[in-house]
Amino acid sequence: DETGIGKFRWPVRGAVIAGYGQNVDGVRNPGIDISVPEGTQVKAAENGVVIYSGAGLKDLGNTVLVRHDNGTVTVYGNASDLKVKRGDKVTRGQVIALSGMTGGAKRPKLHFEVRQNSAAVNPMTFLQ
Repeated sequence: DETGIGKFRWPVRGAVIAGYGQNVDGVRNPGIDISVPEGTQVKAAENGVVIYSGAGLKDLGNTVLVRHDNGTVTVYGNASDLKVKRGDKVTRGQVIALSGMTGGAKRPKLHFEVRQNSAAVNPMTFLQ
């Protein structure tokens, strides 16, 4: 793997309803949106440290950001309930939130992003 980044686990199991780069309400999607029932357990894609847990990011509602050892950050948005706080260490597969419809989501889903050097990259490249 030339990127030096391993594969992440899927944070939830569900259908991808909006892909990376797809136009969603006039905005290019910086991640993927996965359809799941409200209250579905959202799991950390890999070991890391929570660098943000709150509702202050535009359009994402309740959101968790996790920084991984290689500097990559994963973003979990539109949650109904956050289970971790800033500074928490999380392990791959740990429940970090419950899915929801916050941040203007029109249906229950998880918005998931992978960021490298602060730029969104295609999460499908990293998911196993």
